[in-house]
Amino acid sequence: MSNIPDVSFDPTNPDPRVACVLVLDTSGSMHGERIDQLNQGLVEFHNALQSDSVAQSRVEIAIVTFGPAQLTQDFISASNFTPPVLQANGDTPLGAALQQALDQIAVRKQLYKDNGTPYYRPWIFLITDGAPTDGNAWQAAATRIKADEANKSVAFFSVGVEGADIEVLKQLSTRPPMMLKGLHFRELFVWLSASLKAVSQSQPGQQVPLSSAESWSQV
Repeated sequence: MSNIPDVSFDPTNPDPRVACVLVLDTSGSMHGERIDQLNQGLVEFHNALQSDSVAQSRVEIAIVTFGPAQLTQDFISASNFTPPVLQANGDTPLGAALQQALDQIAVRKQLYKDNGTPYYRPWIFLITDGAPTDGNAWQAAATRIKADEANKSVAFFSVGVEGADIEVLKQLSTRPPMMLKGLHFRELFVWLSASLKAVSQSQPGQQVPLSSAESWSQV
């Protein structure tokens, strides 16, 4: 039996949780400066969450990368989150990655329910710079995302890096996609951490206004 403590979930922590799955494009087109800047953004994200004691006990992070679509980081509390160093390789199986993220959310919500842990609406945050390479799989994911959003069971955000198929991103959710300014990944992750901190300091079910994304997004 392992002596390593399971830090993925603490049932003794009475705080409500906000689960966030980062769905990150690590296909070959992200090679070079793009993946380097994405990795630096994840470090900024980690540092910002570590500076907030409420977020450390309430925010839980998972990472799904593609391609191939895989769970790179299962859910873990912000206090124990260590940013991975991502490598760019392969194609862009967007549909498979989104389905995996939705599955992770469903499993995590059931864990909360089983333990009587209150929770906020989970987030899925997609970043991609290409077009899907797994056929029409993204359409099935889009149907599922829209149904979950209509039921207020997930909040879905998408960000396109230069080269992304914006028309596909527009069809994934009722929330319009955002486009990244250049390679402003660090500014994006500072905004994301601030948004999650704001959610974690609210009451579950409360509408939380998000700050402007002008520092990193463009129309």
